[in-house]
Amino acid sequence: MASVIASISFLVPSSITSISQSFTSSATCCALPCKNGLNFKDSSFSLHNSLLMKKRNNPNKLICNAAEYKFPDPIPEFAQQETEKFKSHLVKKLSKKDMFGDSIDEVIGVCTEIFSTFMHTEYGGPGTLLVEPFIDMADTLNERGLPGGPQAARAAVKWAQDCVDKDWKEWNSNDSD
Repeated sequence: MASVIASISFLVPSSITSISQSFTSSATCCALPCKNGLNFKDSSFSLHNSLLMKKRNNPNKLICNAAEYKFPDPIPEFAQQETEKFKSHLVKKLSKKDMFGDSIDEVIGVCTEIFSTFMHTEYGGPGTLLVEPFIDMADTLNERGLPGGPQAARAAVKWAQDCVDKDWKEWNSNDSD
């Protein structure tokens, strides 16, 4: 399982701390529920689930840690199906352009291999479509001296943005029926 942990730092103006001396569990601070007896004059405090902590050394700096979220593992069958759709789209799209010439099969092969690897190892649903595989496509095509690296990568990322998350949702809605 892939997991993402986010940490956000932001400053709170001292004028906010003078608004109220204490909060109860029904009050909110920065749209997060507070613990009973929270007092901005305390040297340290934490909110529900340790999402927000005030540090002793800088009473005006608050650190907000987002909850851990685990993305699902890639689904090999979905990855295979999506790779086939991807390849078919690239063949159709790139065949229209003269710039690829006799190298079109090699260009499509490089892009498809990189996309397939990403789909089988990293893509876990909406929110996990990364830009790196598409940058890798352009870089690999350029390193191998193949024509149209940026254009092929652009066609690939455009298709992925339009289709992959939508196809994932359709795939998983069919599983739950």
